[in-house]
Amino acid sequence: MTDQTQPRADTQAVAKPEKAPFLRLALEAGPLLLFFIANQAAGIMPATAVFMVATVVAVVLSVRLEKRWPIMPMVGCVFVLIFGGLTLWLENDLFIKLKPTVVNLLFAAILFTGLATGRNFLKLMMGSVFELNDQGWRSLTWRWAVFFIVLAAVNEIVWRSFSTEFWAGFKLFGILPLTLVFAMAQMPLLMRHQVKTAD
Repeated sequence: MTDQTQPRADTQAVAKPEKAPFLRLALEAGPLLLFFIANQAAGIMPATAVFMVATVVAVVLSVRLEKRWPIMPMVGCVFVLIFGGLTLWLENDLFIKLKPTVVNLLFAAILFTGLATGRNFLKLMMGSVFELNDQGWRSLTWRWAVFFIVLAAVNEIVWRSFSTEFWAGFKLFGILPLTLVFAMAQMPLLMRHQVKTAD
């Protein structure tokens, strides 16, 4: 059965209200900003240590803000600690540079696996924010899975082709804005597949 539900601009919002959206963005960008500044001032090793601490703090604050365990930030934090720890222990920045590639490919694999097995993991993570029909969740999941693969490929190209300083800056001034633009570009899909609620 197909769903031809159309949005009602006067009664239904695409997303449910969220607490302090700018604070959420700051928690995402804050560790990257500190990483960039520390790398410019002291190099990749001190910057990695700063990034690890800032990421843990950001996750703790996110838990306090949302009153729940944010899955994706927590997974990212675990990988920051693992790859950051390897970077510092072995004194090799290869590991921290590989971290975005591994994490993005992991997210893509999880989403694709969910689609293949009839489980929509994106809905589990974002169902408290958006109310979409099944087709909408499937389409959104496909888009995000492909986007994660693109991010992994872009990270590989940048760190292999440019300096560490450029890569550190690109994480903040390239990847983050690109992700925000992509998320905003999904608004027509969200509006097209949002679920009406009874008055």
